[in-house]
Amino acid sequence: MANSMSEMLRQDMQCEGLLECFHDLKEIDKNVFRMLNETEDSLTVDEIADRIDRERSTAYRSVQRLLQVGFIQKEQINYEQGGYYHVYRPRDAEEIAQEMQRMLNDWYAKMGQLIGEFSEKYAVESGRSPPLEG
Repeated sequence: MANSMSEMLRQDMQCEGLLECFHDLKEIDKNVFRMLNETEDSLTVDEIADRIDRERSTAYRSVQRLLQVGFIQKEQINYEQGGYYHVYRPRDAEEIAQEMQRMLNDWYAKMGQLIGEFSEKYAVESGRSPPLEG
């Protein structure tokens, strides 16, 4: 993790795509998300584990991470004789992209506000006006 904003901004983006850059998802999470996108049906955790050839607990943790960041959704299927199970499917990619754009816009606005507050506070306190851009 970068120690300062300038360090963070100077660093080359080490992440390849949106999944890693925004949410620090693991390789297995990308594989699960990709597989769910390529599948017509909603799948159970057991079916996901089978398809990616991993332990159920590993698949379950990956599904939980994807749920947490809002990339997939969970549906409850009820048995006629009582009881239920859950299946998972990807959320609409355009919806996810719009949500992320809104988050980015909110962050940008918040940072702009904090920079403005900083400038007002310290320019006034020091008795100096901010330098003019040349």
